[in-house]
Parts: sequence; C-alpha cells; structure tokens
Amino acid sequence: MSDAPLPRPDLPSDPSGPDRGTAAVVPAAGRGVRLGPGTPKALRVLNGTPMLIHAVNAMAGSRSVSLVVVVAPADDVARVTSLINEYAPPAGTDVVVVPGGDTRQESVRRGIEVLPDTISTVLVHDAARPLVPVETVDAVIEAVRGGSPAVVPAVPLADTVKQVEPQPEGCPEPVVATPERARLRAVQTPQGFDRALLARAHATVTGDVTDDASMVEQLGVRVVVVPGHEEAFKVTRPLDLVLAEAVLARRRANHGF
Repeated sequence: MSDAPLPRPDLPSDPSGPDRGTAAVVPAAGRGVRLGPGTPKALRVLNGTPMLIHAVNAMAGSRSVSLVVVVAPADDVARVTSLINEYAPPAGTDVVVVPGGDTRQESVRRGIEVLPDTISTVLVHDAARPLVPVETVDAVIEAVRGGSPAVVPAVPLADTVKQVEPQPEGCPEPVVATPERARLRAVQTPQGFDRALLARAHATVTGDVTDDASMVEQLGVRVVVVPGHEEAFKVTRPLDLVLAEAVLARRRANHGF
C-alpha cells in the first residue's frame, strides 16, 4: 500500500463558528470479528442508527470540535460517505471520510495527515465507543488545552486483576502477581493530544501498539488521566450491543433522545 500522504479535504472556514483548533479522528476501518460475521462493526445499528454515526455525533456534540475525520474501510468509503450525508452532523462541524490502512495505526496516521494547519488539538476516538458523553469529550480537550500534551479518559477497575503466565488456549494459567487495583485504570477514548506530538509519535513509533497514548509514552512524554465514564464502554461482543441499546433506552426515557 502506498505511503503517499492523502490530499487534505477542502473545508470551509467559518471564523464565527466554534473554535476551529480541535479535530477528532475516528478510525472505523476494523471489521469487528468478535461481533460475528456480516456488516463491519462501526456500521452495526444501535437504536436504528449506525454505531459510527453515534460516535461521530458524540464528537460533534462538543462545541470545541469543528472537524471529524472518519477513517473508513478502503472498500467502504462511498457507503460511509453516504451514511454521513444521510445522518447530517450538528451544525458547525465538518465531517470528511478518508480510506483507512491495514492497521489501526496506519488508519489514524491517515486521518492526521488530512487535518488543516489550523488544527492544534487532536482527539482519537474509537467508533466502537458510540455512547461517550460530551462531558468526557470536553474534559479531555480542556486538559490538553490546559498544558497536558497527552490525555486519556479512564475509569477505576471494579474487578481484581491477576497477572498470569500465558499458556496454550484451554490450559490453566499460573498467577504470577496481583497488581494493586487502586493504581490501575481502564482506559477509554477519546484520547487527546497536542497535534505535533501525535504526528511525531506516528512518524517515529513502530510495532504493535494498542492505543495512541502508548505510542506517546514510548517517546518519553507523560500521559495524564482524566475521569472517564461508564457509558464510554467499547462495543466488542454481542452482549455489548444489548447493553448499548439499554443505555440508549434509558437516555430516551430520561432526556427524550
């Protein structure tokens, strides 16, 4: 696959609109095999709306986010673009769709490459976390703007965690340590970054990484945590779809949407 940079989208400039210094990159090129065969995970429907649209609207719901870049499967760009046009985002937020790469890291890098020069703060948000509240999005942005170049939302762990010695599937695994739970956090998205730092991480760090914050850590830059939210869980397995529908039903009952 070519490493040539993608052309930047031609985006309108509206000086009277929201602060145009923050953008969100939403990688949605994964297939989500643990949810079963069929439609790519980001396009699975929740309450009649594709999961991706919920995620885009969660980013656009922040008045600080002026641009959302959706990184779609390379063979699904036209379909994703059609969906974005069908479910128009909130006024004041531009949404563009670019083709993703073979890995999540490559997809995020492609999203970063098309950002206008006016963008100084970048959020990276999993399409599989469609229900993150806008308060969490705003908290991440505020922390980055407050001087922390790398910020992740996270929640305390409810369960005791064991470190084990991995064994072949189905075999008992011996416990080697029990980490202190009070020092552990389950990390969510959106993760927020100084744009130059994130670009440097993607240009420098290679190898298998699970999130963008771990790439920044490899540069020796401190990552800080802000409170996450229980509704920002990742939809990975069929039971998560049931839980997401329940959250949406509660929101409808409490808020009418």
